Amino acid sequence: MAYIDYYQVLGLKKGATEKDIKSAYRKQARKYHPDLNPNDKEANKKFQEINEANEVLSDAEKRKKYDQYGENWQHADAYEAQQKQSGGSRPSSGYSGGNTEGGYNYESFGGGGDFSDYFQSMFGNMGGGGGRQAKYRGQDFRSELHLNLLDVVESQKQTLTVNGKNIRITIPAGVENGQTIKITGHGGAGSNGGPAGDLLITFVIKDDVKFKRDGYNLHTTVNVDLYTAILGGELIAETLTGKVKVPVKPGTQNGAKVKLKGKGMPVYKKENEFGDLYLSYQIDIPTELTDKQKELFKELQQSSI
Repeated sequence: MAYIDYYQVLGLKKGATEKDIKSAYRKQARKYHPDLNPNDKEANKKFQEINEANEVLSDAEKRKKYDQYGENWQHADAYEAQQKQSGGSRPSSGYSGGNTEGGYNYESFGGGGDFSDYFQSMFGNMGGGGGRQAKYRGQDFRSELHLNLLDVVESQKQTLTVNGKNIRITIPAGVENGQTIKITGHGGAGSNGGPAGDLLITFVIKDDVKFKRDGYNLHTTVNVDLYTAILGGELIAETLTGKVKVPVKPGTQNGAKVKLKGKGMPVYKKENEFGDLYLSYQIDIPTELTDKQKELFKELQQSSI
């Protein structure tokens, strides 16, 4: 019987925890899954080895016997009974088959072929025939969807082509850059009747020229002419949903901020909830003054002394 080091198959050391085994199995099984490696005999062989290794190492009792008896662990009970009758001792951990001890020949339990007899008894031949067929979940597909900020101000529907299939999805208003949503059952097909994987879509939202996003709040800079900043008045500011009039207090300073409540981004999956829009004032200092204007500024300067 060909010896398979189950720990090596999963890329683990002998002291691996149950969590390590589970994680390693999932990673390897997805990599060598038949759906992702069609007509690849080596990948199919590796996939079977991975499942065999997991079947043994994820079972505490089987793993204990494997750690002690190596490739012949499945015959441990028969061997121990033999030793009790003959008064012999157990082989050391990792004992390799093909030898005799106390008149006991391990090869009498062995078999040929590319895989161990244990795997054949547990899973049968992949793709048909006798034996139990294990069900495996399909692989998750991942995709990126590139959008502009204005694309996520309102919910919208969009059709994506994934693995040759058209999938119509709803893009919820307010999704953030880097956020991932899951479309259940639109990943890879399962094996042996197992469920399909999921489609995971990550949103990549391009930075906007005018608005800087901070969660559900927005920040933008608006210019205020010197005279309005000094005397007060109003200005027209752009928001995501259109232009609005904003009052400016007399004596407004450069860098002053005002908040427009509810004029920010929509809150994800919360209807009629929005962040705020913050305006930062930038005072425009005139660079080309007429002689009359200069004279007036001089008078103003003198009056303030």
